[in-house]
Amino acid sequence: MTEVLVTEVLVVGGGPAGMAAALAARRHGARVVLLEAGDDIGGQYWRHLPNGRAESNGRADTSGHADTSERLWHHGWDRFTAMRDELLGDEDCEVVTGAHVWSVDRRDDAPPLVHVFVGEPDGQGRESRTFDPAALVLATGAYERTLPFPGWDLPGVFTAGAAQALAKGERVAVGRRVLVAGAGPFLLPVVSSLLRIGAEVAGVVEAAGPAQLVGGWATRPWQLLAARHKAGELAGYARQLAAHRIPYRTGAAVVAAHGVDRVEAVTVTRLTRDWTPIPGTERRIEVDAVCVSHGFVPRTELATAAGCAVGADGAVTVDERQRSSVPGVLTAGELTGIGGVDLALAEGEIAGTVAAGGVPAPGAVRERVVFRRFAARLAAAHGIRPGWRDWVDDDTVVCRCEDVTAGALRRTAELTGSRGLRSLKLTTRAGLGLCQGRTCGRTVEDLLTCVNEPGLLDPGRTAHRPIAIPVRLGELASSTRTSNREDLP
Repeated sequence: MTEVLVTEVLVVGGGPAGMAAALAARRHGARVVLLEAGDDIGGQYWRHLPNGRAESNGRADTSGHADTSERLWHHGWDRFTAMRDELLGDEDCEVVTGAHVWSVDRRDDAPPLVHVFVGEPDGQGRESRTFDPAALVLATGAYERTLPFPGWDLPGVFTAGAAQALAKGERVAVGRRVLVAGAGPFLLPVVSSLLRIGAEVAGVVEAAGPAQLVGGWATRPWQLLAARHKAGELAGYARQLAAHRIPYRTGAAVVAAHGVDRVEAVTVTRLTRDWTPIPGTERRIEVDAVCVSHGFVPRTELATAAGCAVGADGAVTVDERQRSSVPGVLTAGELTGIGGVDLALAEGEIAGTVAAGGVPAPGAVRERVVFRRFAARLAAAHGIRPGWRDWVDDDTVVCRCEDVTAGALRRTAELTGSRGLRSLKLTTRAGLGLCQGRTCGRTVEDLLTCVNEPGLLDPGRTAHRPIAIPVRLGELASSTRTSNREDLP
């Protein structure tokens, strides 16, 4: 029988936002439980070598000594280690790693019950726990989005985030000669990590053109002064590109990958202002790997299951105290909109403070204003434009789990005349595979929206997953669930 654990503040997610929330809640006197699915806190931003592993001459070893080179891989590494040490050294903050939240139960008079399996994600005998929080802070981060193109299902095509994770967490390069492509400043730290691990970077291809970039970043430049340390980070990446003579192209995209058993080359073409490929500008580049990222999508399955309102951009809607539409549930970080680590830390501090019954510090509120403006510029400068659909031909696989092509999606929508996302998913099986639409969901919705105007009746449904992670039937059978407070001990 699963034990129900009552706690004052429960934080789900151990990245920057979750860490900041837990620390703020503790400073205001609340007892805190912090749940993190990985084997250490820090999230994807501060992802590092596993505990007990160090680096010697650029290679990971098992000497057990601290890796003194880690700070070279991360911005704000000293801040992270200070935050982690404070959390792990606090007896009134329980940090649970390997904690996989698989479901939440809504309640009318309190935050939802949170159901967790603790242990290896594919292991046997995971421990089942259920938490009954007085306040719940969701800081579950985001998924990376990659727009499909012919050949993107070949071995050797990686998301930029996967390449970054392998470099930071395993010191493994995804290839010897790698092209980095997509949109957004995240491409630059990926290049940096690949260089550190010894890969040759053939180039960086940014889909946003000069007009889009200038429109996003150059308007009212004085507003960027408060975030000027970002300029220092950008300058560092620019120096690396120059030192290694890595070409940086704007207004272009990878529109095809070629190879038999794996990637051997890619086709890059120039784009119009709305990201439509320009015929006759194709260029073939020989590579053995390509890393692609077109931004991020908030990871909202738990928030959606809890009943939190979600905006048109897919982010959870919050008030000025990071409170969602569900009483007692607060959200912070990329879950409320893609904005980077500084915004996540500010929102996490505010959410944790409010969850513990405190009043947000003026400094955190100011930081949130500054970096929300920065996030708006980021979206304007690098946001996806609709012309990308033109490089997705009918034979391009969109849902890789179920092998559903763009043509199958388009034909089904045209033949049925359906505007219901649920019925179209059931008919085509797009988004019904192992990843449950995490990779293809937003793309499926975008392709279907443009077929049947004025669009889908139920957009955003691909983020609705009552069971948030893969769970064995035996684990479900052995886990006792309750949604009634009268059932609690």
